Amino acid sequence: MPGLFGSRHRHLALWEARIHERLPRVRRVSRAFEELAHESTPMGDISLRRRLEPTLQVDVYEVKLGDEFLMSSLFTAGETALAELGLAAAEGDPLDVVVGGLGLGYTARAVLADPRVASLRVIDALQEVIDWHRRELVPVGAELVGDRRCELLHGDFFAWVASGLDSVGGEPRRFDAILVDIDHSPRHLLTQRHAGFYEPAGIRRLTAQLRPGGVFALWSDDPPDEDFLAVLSEAFATAHANVVTFPNFYTGGHASSTVYVAKAS
Repeated sequence: MPGLFGSRHRHLALWEARIHERLPRVRRVSRAFEELAHESTPMGDISLRRRLEPTLQVDVYEVKLGDEFLMSSLFTAGETALAELGLAAAEGDPLDVVVGGLGLGYTARAVLADPRVASLRVIDALQEVIDWHRRELVPVGAELVGDRRCELLHGDFFAWVASGLDSVGGEPRRFDAILVDIDHSPRHLLTQRHAGFYEPAGIRRLTAQLRPGGVFALWSDDPPDEDFLAVLSEAFATAHANVVTFPNFYTGGHASSTVYVAKAS
């Protein structure tokens, strides 16, 4: 689908080019721009910003890592679809779920909306991001922290998969669904240290973390990748790529992302 796929940070960069000429012409209902947090991390400087979207007249929350935009509260359809499509394929009640990557929390919130979910473990490499939620600096922070089913854990999700151990206590444990939104796609990574996860050996290690019939789902900012689908198909009983299309306010058209859903036998 040429032209439909475009990363969250490209949508936000487009806003950067347009916003200054629009701000003086709107009524100011909140701060036009505010940096809520700025931290130095091993991955680089990460910042949380809130700014007024002048046309919609809503506060928008954005995350940057260095000069790169990671996410925005204006574009959450893919994060929500990751949870909904992944859990739609999961069987059983109750469900134990892991989410790799916390971000602004929209995947986690969509997981908790499923009444079958008994426990949710969200693993994020940056303690700073977890702290944003605990300090209620982001819109869904209080909701996640206040849900007794939800546990926010500081850790390396990829190392957790590679070790084959539960992230608390070191005891082996299996889950009904593992949902991941960390890298831009299996080919466009935040760091090359993640590359092994998307290879056949890495995906096989992940299957060992799932119960029989368990589900793995992955968000990607790129079109469906046939090579990655082949990797999933070798390790799982079924594997599909779902294109999620959503309105792009900045262009007046639509954009798309991909959610891979694979199910164990």
